[in-house]
Amino acid sequence: MHVKIKDLSKIYPGGKKALDNVSIEIEPGMFGLLGPNGAGKTTLMRIMTLLQDSSSGTVFYDDYDIARDRKEIRALLGYLPQDFRFFEKLKTWEFLDYGASLAGVRGKRQRGEVVDEMLRKVGLFEVRDRWANRLSGGMKRRLGIAQALVGQPKVIIVDEPTTGLDPEERIRFRNILSEVSDKDAVIILSTHIVGDISSTCKKLALLNRGELKFEGSPDEMIALARGKVWEIFVTDLEYEEIKERYPIISTIPSEGGMEIQVVAESVEGYSCKSIDPNLEHAYVYYMDFLLKDKLNMQADAIRETALAF
Repeated sequence: MHVKIKDLSKIYPGGKKALDNVSIEIEPGMFGLLGPNGAGKTTLMRIMTLLQDSSSGTVFYDDYDIARDRKEIRALLGYLPQDFRFFEKLKTWEFLDYGASLAGVRGKRQRGEVVDEMLRKVGLFEVRDRWANRLSGGMKRRLGIAQALVGQPKVIIVDEPTTGLDPEERIRFRNILSEVSDKDAVIILSTHIVGDISSTCKKLALLNRGELKFEGSPDEMIALARGKVWEIFVTDLEYEEIKERYPIISTIPSEGGMEIQVVAESVEGYSCKSIDPNLEHAYVYYMDFLLKDKLNMQADAIRETALAF
């Protein structure tokens, strides 16, 4: 299965542009869609899952086009939305059984076997008779991914799946997603949490204000920040000065002050050392420096054009 997003735009009433001519090609495996809140990620997910229409452009699932092959595409999709809710009066197994029937699993006995197998895979078999709305937050997200996977879909789309989860549940969730899905499936993980991308995805795309700003591997994005991440030991007073000048990534208190990591082209006036960047560093560098530089260049070009007249 291959997914091709081609020249996709979405303009809401009033002129708000949520997506601006986005084109991305996605191959089987885990693909990360990264960006801040409001970047257009959820709009893109809703268009891809046929819950919303685009203003222009389209999405292809192999040869199926969302503009004309909606029934066929629905049979390929598994979707976990950010705001995932349950029916009040269904137990855990009943909810998944209902999801399996919607996914085309026919026959009560077959469906029961499929439901029990999936509950075991996501670690919920022991609570199968608990009311779904009384599960813990982490359990609810596991049940959510179970319903997205229960029909063995070829394209699995999950929107902000680890928001609100503790670190242990986040790791468990990512492992489940990797382990129980079809190895030939496309898995699109939309998130603003960089760690969810760096530990699972070989390719990623970065959206900001509805525009595609980067597409490639995590290593390629990290390369952008090489030589731009610094470790500094500072006093409390110096910390207050530095946070006004540079984006601070981490702070570790130590005797007499604290060790901090900042992202900057260079650091002046402090003793510091360059350290190897990770994807979180690269994300901050890209959002705080490269995109601002592009905006400044565009503003300069506009001013120069105005002066010419």
